[in-house]
Order: sequence, then structure tokens, then C-alpha cells
Amino acid sequence: MLIPAERWYNSIPVRKSRRQYDGRPIPADVLSSLQATCADFRPFPSARAVLITQPPDDIFRGILGSYGKVKGAVGCIVFIGNMTDPEVQAKTGYTGEGIILEATALGLGTCWVGGFFRKDVATKVSGVKTGETVLAITPIGFAVANMTTEERLLFGRSHPRKPLTALINSTAESARPLWVDQALEAARLAPSATNRQPWRFDVDASCITISTDKMNVNFGVSKRLDCGIAMLHIEVATLHAGIQGTWEFLKKPQVARFIFAPPVAG
Repeated sequence: MLIPAERWYNSIPVRKSRRQYDGRPIPADVLSSLQATCADFRPFPSARAVLITQPPDDIFRGILGSYGKVKGAVGCIVFIGNMTDPEVQAKTGYTGEGIILEATALGLGTCWVGGFFRKDVATKVSGVKTGETVLAITPIGFAVANMTTEERLLFGRSHPRKPLTALINSTAESARPLWVDQALEAARLAPSATNRQPWRFDVDASCITISTDKMNVNFGVSKRLDCGIAMLHIEVATLHAGIQGTWEFLKKPQVARFIFAPPVAG
């Protein structure tokens, strides 16, 4: 499946993490479209997504208490990785975020949940195979019209977005093409566990390299999964600008390098 760059790029600033839903059923055509994306968006064999069309109450029950609890969702998407692949965390983040952006484009609310759900229940309902594990999950549904006080506290005020200047390790702003800044800004808007934003970027004339930060806080969720989400945002934004490239996975603390394809001679 080719990345629908315009559709997903427009979804990046719209997507918000939502835990409160109004319980309305999702129309059959919307579910069918989302199911097709889960099946077809498989850029890496070791990462996949399974759409569950039943309320995920048992998956979230008893974990978060009243604060931050998922309420009213009518389904969920389970993100599964084959743990024999050393890059499975980043690949699952990349794959899952594509599906979440598609859900956003379809008008649905979502929320990455990586550490606070009943993995045993998610494993059972999603048909996990030998060597695989559930790495994250998102509820889906129609979000309530206004963010609740709980949601605002959980996703915004207590963890504000870092400025790009705090995330870029190299390259003067004046030396970067506009489309590179657009790609970095898209990555800055990527969701992460507790909005920790663990990615750091090195930029040169031929590539953008993503590394994890040096803070020893993980909240039970891999920083590399978060960085995989940012990877997808970078590629969507560069495709939106008419620039193609390829990913090269790297050793810790680096995660991956997006190498720009040379322009086609006219």
C-alpha cells in the first residue's frame, strides 16, 4: 500500500489523543475502509495491526482507575510485533501511526496506549502468533465534542510540546530547505508516551537521523516505538513536499536515518 501523503499529512495537525467517546456505532463503510488499511498497510513483515469491532472495556478495565480511563469506545486496534526483529518497536510505531492517521481522516478518535492495558485480553482477542506480542493499542470511536478536563490534563497542560530548537542537534535553520523544516515540524507533532517527545534529530544535506534522548524515563513503553511514530510523520511530510526517500535502521541510541532520494533529472 502506498502512503496517501496528502490525506495523512492533513490528518497530522488534526489528530488528538482522545480517551472519551460518545458510544455511537461506527458506520459499516468506515469500518470496512479502516479494516482495509489494517490489512494493506504492512511496510514491515514484523509489524501488523488487528481491528477489533467490539467495545474494548475488558482490555482497559481496572488499569487506570477513573483518571485517564478510556470510556465509550466501540472498538480498538491492536498493534502487534514479532519480537525476533530487533527493530520491531520502531516498525510497529511507524505502522500503527499510519493506521491512526487513516482513522483520523475517517473522522474517528484514537489514542496510543502502550503501557496501561490488559495485555492478556488484547492477546486473546487479536490472535497473536508464536513470537509475537501486543506492543500497543488504540481505542476507536467518535470522540466527545469537547475534551474533558481529564484529557486536557493528561495530554496537554502537564507536558507541553518542546520547540524544534530543543529537538534538533545540528544544522542551522537558515541552511535547511523549507520542506525539511516541515518534516521536522510534523515529527514534533507526533504522539508519544505521556507526551515525552523522546526523539532528537540530526540533519544534513542528504538525510534526517532520529535518535532517542538521554533521559532515563521510559514509562514502560519503548522510546523506539515513539520514534517510529515520528518516522512516519517525517516520511508523510516529505512525500507531501514531493520528496521521496528510504529508511535505514541504526544501532542505539540512534533509531533510523531517512535518506533523501536524489531529484529525478528533467
